[in-house]
Amino acid sequence: MEQAKASLTVPWDDRLLDYDFGPGHPLAPVRVDLAMRLARHLGVFDHDDVATVPVPTADDVLLRLVHHAAYVDVVRASAETGHAERVRYGFGTEDNPYFGGMYEAAARVVGASVEAARRVWTGASAHAVNLAGGLHHAMPSHASGFCVFNDPAVAIAWLLAEGARRVAYVDVDVHHGDGVQAAFWDDPRVLTISLHESPRTLFPGTGLPEDVGGGGAEGYAVNVALPAGTGDEAWLRAFDAVVPQLLAAFAPEVLVTQHGCDTHVLDPLAHLRLTVDGQRNAIERLHRLAHEHASGRWLALGGGGYELVDVVPRTWTHLLAEASERPLAPATPVPGEWLAYARARTGRDPIATMTDGHDPKPRSWDSGYDPADPVDRAVIATRRAVFPWHGLDLSVY
Repeated sequence: MEQAKASLTVPWDDRLLDYDFGPGHPLAPVRVDLAMRLARHLGVFDHDDVATVPVPTADDVLLRLVHHAAYVDVVRASAETGHAERVRYGFGTEDNPYFGGMYEAAARVVGASVEAARRVWTGASAHAVNLAGGLHHAMPSHASGFCVFNDPAVAIAWLLAEGARRVAYVDVDVHHGDGVQAAFWDDPRVLTISLHESPRTLFPGTGLPEDVGGGGAEGYAVNVALPAGTGDEAWLRAFDAVVPQLLAAFAPEVLVTQHGCDTHVLDPLAHLRLTVDGQRNAIERLHRLAHEHASGRWLALGGGGYELVDVVPRTWTHLLAEASERPLAPATPVPGEWLAYARARTGRDPIATMTDGHDPKPRSWDSGYDPADPVDRAVIATRRAVFPWHGLDLSVY
């Protein structure tokens, strides 16, 4: 592999905003637009080692690395497909309504994620980010949860096809990363770790700790199912008790991360209580772990997040800044030009600093396990389910 020439590469094309289910749908593309514009206003792209590059549209060869040929064909022909046939394949529903140009828009998101993976794998860039990506619910044969094609899974499959032997995927979206887990359920070359709200209270209703992978790949699907109401300190404590140990044992060649920010307390579709500061701490941890365990090769993707003005733009700008190796100070003011643009686009007065005013200090797992704490019980369930498969110590002290 050639030596990295850029610290950060961002595949970008304004047509990524064409992935649009229409007015009133929670997955509004304005959130991606606002995030990219906020990063530009804060100077994230004003450096020689930060590059934006064109976005190729994924072809059928790429899409079929994960998706069944019949499903790809149906999505391509969706303009002529009847309602019953659309619903059979998971779109034309309330979550995934049909929109004009759906095939091209969804394939472009996949193309951006694969291009980001290519830049990292070839050494052209240390890190790469696709904010429009992270569509982790799509299954090989049907759409699900606002996701038509599964760009994280296709990017990982592409890395494997290019010779990667071990790829780790860490998903911090509030919803279980079910589609990516399903794609690699039987493949020990891919370690999938999902920290999410318990399936007992949130879509998609999967991701229990005992779901550990298929035959020959036991322990390579990892699920941390957190109770509703979990906040910064408890969430970070759970992360610290599971993720670093598994990444150290697995030693991935590439770290792929999904950064849905619907864990935020203001998110309208879920029930965790993180702040932008807690999410920023998670981003910092994943960046550090990429350098510690994946030779710095880090592919970061967007995902969910439905507080479109005050949460997604700030959290994803922190992601881009962190990936550029120039993290933003939490108290950084939001530029007035961006505030005016966001106000004009949304009719809202956004929060004017890059922090929610919280400095999370999670209790170390080494301090001991509290059996009365539901988050600690969730952590113990995950550790008991997967740590033995990796030869890891189950002790709590």
